[in-house]
Formats: sequence, structure tokens, C-alpha cells
Amino acid sequence: MSDTPSYILRNCAIFVNRVSKIGQANEINLPVPTEKMEELRNAGMVMPIDIPLGYEKLEASFKLTAFDPQVITQFGLAVGVEREFMVTGALAHEDGTILNATAYIRGRLTRPDHGGWRPGAMAENTFSISIRYYKLEVAGSVLIEMDPFSVSIGGSSQTAAIRAALLA
Repeated sequence: MSDTPSYILRNCAIFVNRVSKIGQANEINLPVPTEKMEELRNAGMVMPIDIPLGYEKLEASFKLTAFDPQVITQFGLAVGVEREFMVTGALAHEDGTILNATAYIRGRLTRPDHGGWRPGAMAENTFSISIRYYKLEVAGSVLIEMDPFSVSIGGSSQTAAIRAALLA
């Protein structure tokens, strides 16, 4: 690869429960994995440190300009039912190489916000997702994979030792 800019997001799309919404989404917000940290200063320490205590809850959202019944009916499901969401992106290098980025999300559509309706103005519908599973890949390589019991970064489990200690 040359010294030219790379991995530039050129376009994206979302699939809601395996139905393509290409051309309908005007914004997609992927989950932001965040470590849950707590400050600790025990006896003998002259300054506190942050200690990791797991991860914050994952959420994602997207906005559609369409008032799409298929998406709206993904809300309010029975307990234990989840839906699949897939976000795809075209990443471009300035040398002309195009790569795929894919985020696989499983969870619940928790908030369908249909915004304000005004004549002569584009409508905007915002949907929020509470996530139970998340995987982010670029060109087929898994960068992040998370669920309530395990986290892997770059294919390396960050939680295997804890799971082993729990005999789980």
C-alpha cells in the first residue's frame, strides 16, 4: 500500500432483518465499544488508577428518510425475540482499492422515532437498537466481536481467562 489515504468510507447501506434499505438510510451510527472503568486508590497508592470492570451496554441507531412499515414493525417484539441488522460500507484507498466493511448486529429495535412531519420537507425517522451481539469485519478480518459473555479484539479473546476462572 502506498502513502496515500486509505480506508475512506465512500458509501454505506443497512439491512433490517435481512431486507436491504439501500438508498433509504441517510445516517447510520455503529456501536461504540466502551470499557467500563472505575477509579481505584487503595492504601499505599499516591495516585488513583482506572481499573477495567467490563464493558458498557452497546447501542446503535440509524435514520431513514422513508416511513418504512417493514422497519417500523420490527419494534415491540415479544420477550426473547431479536432482530438482525447488517451495515455494509465501501472503504476506498486512494490507489483505487475498494474493500468491504460489514457490521453484524443482533438485538431489539427499542425506539422508532418518526420525528416532525412538515409539508415540503424531507421526513426523518430515527431508530435505536439495543444490542446483544456485534461483529465488525473489514475485508473478511474480524476486528471486534462482542456479546454479553465474551469479547474478542482482532480475533483474540479478551475474556477467556475470566470465563475459565468461572469454569464456564
